Amino acid sequence: SLRPAGLELGAGGSRAAGSCSGLALRALPPPLSPGTMWLSPEEVLLANALWVTERANPFFVLQRRKGHGRGGGLTGLLVGTLDVVLDSSARVAPYRILHQTQDSQVYWNIACGTCRKEITGHWEWLELNLLQTLSVFDNEEDVTTFVKGKVQGILAEENKNKEVKEDEDSGKFKEAELKMRKLFGMPEVEKLVNYYSCSYWKGRVPRQGWVYLSVNHLCFYSFLLGKEVKLVIRWVDVTQLEKNATLLFPECIKVSIRDREHYLSMFLNINETFKLMEQLANIAMRHLLDNEGFSEDKCLPKLKKSLKNVSALKRDLDARAKNERYRSTFQLPKDERLDGHTDCTLWTPFNKMHIMGQMFVSNNYICFASKEEEVCNLIIPLREVTIVEKADSSSVLPSPLSISTKNKMTFLFANLKDRDFLVQKISDFLQRTPSRRSCSKEELRNPKSTESEVLPEQSEGSSRSSSTSSPGVVLDSTEAAPTATQALMTIFRKEPQEELSSKMAKEKMKEESWKIHFFEFGRGVCMYRTPKTRDLVLKGMPESLRGELWLLFSGALNEMVTHPGYYSDLVQESAGKYNLATEEIERDLHRSMPEHPAFQNEMGIAALRRVLTAYAFRNPNIGYCQAMNIVTSVLLLYCNEEEAFWLLIALCERMLPDYYNTRVVGALVDQGVFEELTREHLPLLYEWMQELGVISTISLSWFLTLFLSVMPFESAVVVVDCFFYEGIKVIFQVSLAVLEANMEKLLNCFDEGEAMTILGRYLDNVCNKQSTSPPIPHLHALLTNGDDIPPQIDIFELIKSSYEKFGSIRADAIEQMRFKQRLKVIQTLEDTAKRSVVRAILTETAFTIEELEELYLLFKAKHLMSCYWGGSSSAAERHDLSQPYLEQYRIDSEQFRELFLALSPWTCGLHSQVLAGRMFRLLDKNKDSLISFKEFVTGLSGMYHGDHIEKLKLLYKLHLPPALWPEEESALEAAQYFVEDPLADVSHATYLLSDMDFLLGYGASDVAAGGEASGQQVQEDAANANTKQKRDEKTASQDYRYHLRMWAHEKENPKENIKELTKMNQEQFIEMCKTLYNMFSEDPDEGELYHAIATVATLLLQMGEVGKLFCSPGSRRANDMGDHRGLGLQNKEGVSAMDQAKTEGAQPKLKADCDILSDTLKTQMERMKLAECVATKRESSAAQLLSDEEVRDDTSMSSYSMVSSGSLPCEDISEDTVLVGSEHVAGGHGRPNSIDTDWSISFEQILASVLTESALVGFFDKRVVVGPKIAKCKSQRVVERQVSSSSDQDLSPSSS
Repeated sequence: SLRPAGLELGAGGSRAAGSCSGLALRALPPPLSPGTMWLSPEEVLLANALWVTERANPFFVLQRRKGHGRGGGLTGLLVGTLDVVLDSSARVAPYRILHQTQDSQVYWNIACGTCRKEITGHWEWLELNLLQTLSVFDNEEDVTTFVKGKVQGILAEENKNKEVKEDEDSGKFKEAELKMRKLFGMPEVEKLVNYYSCSYWKGRVPRQGWVYLSVNHLCFYSFLLGKEVKLVIRWVDVTQLEKNATLLFPECIKVSIRDREHYLSMFLNINETFKLMEQLANIAMRHLLDNEGFSEDKCLPKLKKSLKNVSALKRDLDARAKNERYRSTFQLPKDERLDGHTDCTLWTPFNKMHIMGQMFVSNNYICFASKEEEVCNLIIPLREVTIVEKADSSSVLPSPLSISTKNKMTFLFANLKDRDFLVQKISDFLQRTPSRRSCSKEELRNPKSTESEVLPEQSEGSSRSSSTSSPGVVLDSTEAAPTATQALMTIFRKEPQEELSSKMAKEKMKEESWKIHFFEFGRGVCMYRTPKTRDLVLKGMPESLRGELWLLFSGALNEMVTHPGYYSDLVQESAGKYNLATEEIERDLHRSMPEHPAFQNEMGIAALRRVLTAYAFRNPNIGYCQAMNIVTSVLLLYCNEEEAFWLLIALCERMLPDYYNTRVVGALVDQGVFEELTREHLPLLYEWMQELGVISTISLSWFLTLFLSVMPFESAVVVVDCFFYEGIKVIFQVSLAVLEANMEKLLNCFDEGEAMTILGRYLDNVCNKQSTSPPIPHLHALLTNGDDIPPQIDIFELIKSSYEKFGSIRADAIEQMRFKQRLKVIQTLEDTAKRSVVRAILTETAFTIEELEELYLLFKAKHLMSCYWGGSSSAAERHDLSQPYLEQYRIDSEQFRELFLALSPWTCGLHSQVLAGRMFRLLDKNKDSLISFKEFVTGLSGMYHGDHIEKLKLLYKLHLPPALWPEEESALEAAQYFVEDPLADVSHATYLLSDMDFLLGYGASDVAAGGEASGQQVQEDAANANTKQKRDEKTASQDYRYHLRMWAHEKENPKENIKELTKMNQEQFIEMCKTLYNMFSEDPDEGELYHAIATVATLLLQMGEVGKLFCSPGSRRANDMGDHRGLGLQNKEGVSAMDQAKTEGAQPKLKADCDILSDTLKTQMERMKLAECVATKRESSAAQLLSDEEVRDDTSMSSYSMVSSGSLPCEDISEDTVLVGSEHVAGGHGRPNSIDTDWSISFEQILASVLTESALVGFFDKRVVVGPKIAKCKSQRVVERQVSSSSDQDLSPSSS
């Protein structure tokens, strides 16, 4: 067979698609659009089964799926139903292109699309660029090979320019994503995570279909026998998400939003679906809470083989869930990422056994967890590893792996499935791990000194000494306060009294027990953590080891040793700086454990100040929150400053998430969890406590301070000991034990105060009989003691009882309840914020509470949509959490335009978009290109509820800077400024003199009767109002309410006087006339309104001409005319006697000219109306061929740019204006062809003129209700469809 010279045929790749000599392709392939894509060629045996051929040529076929689009009959309905039920809708796009040859029965699928317009673009490219080339080939096999190679080359080129994440999704999943975007109008940035087959219960009828879970939305689609069901729910709107089984809904997922509930059932894997829903809802709540939106993980390892139904996003979310469980299990830093895990055994020397479990490997740690819960846990930091080696295998110990550490400990793992790969992986991580000599010294230091020893006497290489003393040295030079380089308890410890000698002996026994434990199980991070470890913790930590053990069990030690010098740098950076957080810290410093001697002097106060300030600068999102001072002061008693700082980080950012932000969300969430646990374990007490409202009152103070503010100090630190080892479950257990111990008394209470007193007195008498420190008077106890002293409760007995009765509470169950409560709490806070905003703005607008709430939800929805899909500013700029609720949510010009078009009562057709831009610029007072809800409602209220004066004033300001951009005015004004002819000024001024006299005569009859009388009435009303206000103020001067009113008036923005408004020039006036014309186009009385506005515009044009004589440029031009004609006597208005004579003679002529002006302006309005009708018909007929992007804006030739050439002065017509009725041009007037820079009109003149026309007054006084607009806006889909109008048009087959 013959082949074109220079053409290489191959199976694929860019070389196979190479160019041929003399047959170079003329164009690049069309870009990959969101709805259409090239496919790696796949063989199709039955090309016409369930497909309809729409276009064909000798090499390609364009087909449409039956059941898609209009028509199709019963066959189409059945195919559409099968597609939905059998997953075809996700797998098969409705359009495709096949490659074929005449003698072959095999077809190749090379492209697919979701809409007709986009697939047609691919088809036309194939016809234009490949048909001529393919006709050269004689062998059909070569044709097929060339086509396949070309398509694969296009795919290779596209993939090279795309991000890596796109390459990981399978073809089937990409088609499902395209289908979702097509069905629900989602943009390309909305990423599908996964989709599942299920049933949606609409009433009592299940609709089988598919649920699509994207990053920001839950969508459902069903098509059964012609009935289509679509559901779109934003994750941020979900108030409850739970999995349950009822008689009516067998094993279903209930998705609740504010106004209704949705049920989804019949999942193939309901657990997987529910977990994914939980993750996506959590991401949405996090976005509402702190603007922490979803961002894909760029470092996610690639799979060797792409999974069919799993997207990269789904893998990303699965990896995140595993990372969170891994970090919480072993208390690791927040940035630690799990690489993988494998089953193995661990040799435990303390009991000479091989324990079954799993090994977890991450960037910086190797961890082990036993299969049986809490039998043995192990954490090995890679910074401590010295040797990793494969030991000899045997039948007793197959595939062993030995890991040695710097502190001479060796860990032996066995039964590893892929030992060689694991060793290689660990070696790779070790090479990337920086060696830290100081870390081993930190962890291998001697136990904390006894009360007479001072820790800073360690060697110079010790990171403990250097890191904590350096900030003290720096601060000593700037502050008089001494710096503590060790735990405050060791500095301020008093000599033990004789009665405490027996307790000191017990304390020594505790220390010996821990030393034995360290010898047997190891010391430091690499300790074997077993049930014996927990037993020792429950018996109480010795005070000399408490700080070390807190650091160890909380995981703070890992972060501290990997960030040496971080705290001292923060202290130096924050020294001398002040903000809101530092002010609050200073206010609370002396309220932090004032009863303890350590905080009765400047040393303890200064240490507390440095730690809190350093953390506020580290994490400005939290900054400082009340209760942090109490917790931090206790940490400083047992740790030095740097250790207390890292413990505070562990508390605020890992162990008590969201507890210490501005809205204490975490504490509210755990309060809800506590209520749920109370209902489960103490149901009888729960019902009674709910009636009294006690649980919500007590739990916040208990959780926020870990009982430190409600128990005696010596007892509360024992609870803190258990908390650092076990986590939040200890707090729940102790809280339940306290309620259970007081159940009988609480059930006999009759009000909240009595219940609070019972619980307060109980906690005041929880004592620590083993404490070696002198008892510290508890402030709460001093305030609540009564006559009868209740018995004391031993803290160790209370903790033991809590473990015996409520120890079955599991950490994973708490996390599940936290998720459920987090949805409820955040949505409740959002509702509270909405009510606060509505209350704050209610008095400033005439909208009702219900209308404001609906408007707030629409405004917030636009804000969130801009955060999802991008905009002109970042999410942090739009949602500033530091601002009050009224200013938090903000939108940019694009979102405002959409809301304005949907809600504005002024419908101006295409001109509405221009008006929206002007309104946005008018409301954007601070020029940050964002407006708040308050600004939005202020503008909207002016259009809906203002009287005719307020509405006209708003319309007037919309046509002045800054609302009217200079670019919107004609550029002729700037151009003519530099080429202005002085002689033209003379002739122009001569002409204007006669105009003035004409208007004086005209005004005696019409203007005086209408406009001036109305203007005078307005001024008289204003004067009367001012007089009445002064009289009221005088009579009420002795009343205190007068001063309140005056204060309120000072707070309000002063009302703008209409006399202070800037005058409008001729260009701006013409723009205002255009706007009014467009506003009237859809009014039932448009004919009368057109006549009225023509009359008013004619009058105002004449008034503007007269006004030029009273401005300084007019006087200058009159003087110039005097220079040309000789000086003469002038009257008091500055008009010479000669000019006055000429004016009187020209008066009849001017009157005739103005009649022509009035007639032509009316004719112009009628022709503008006619032109708009014609243009509308043309646009509607052309809508099938034009996309949204091809619609011209208002600067193009639109209806209102067609101006009669005889209706307005020539200088009023810009370059892009189409002249209609050129026969009316009054060439004899001699007017210059330039912009009239002296013409101006005031708002008072416009108002007075409008008041002469009852039709215009009635139009602006017409009452308009916003409710229908809101209802229409809500009835539309949450996501606006972005499908072009031509996508569903029928295409006739074309011959090639």
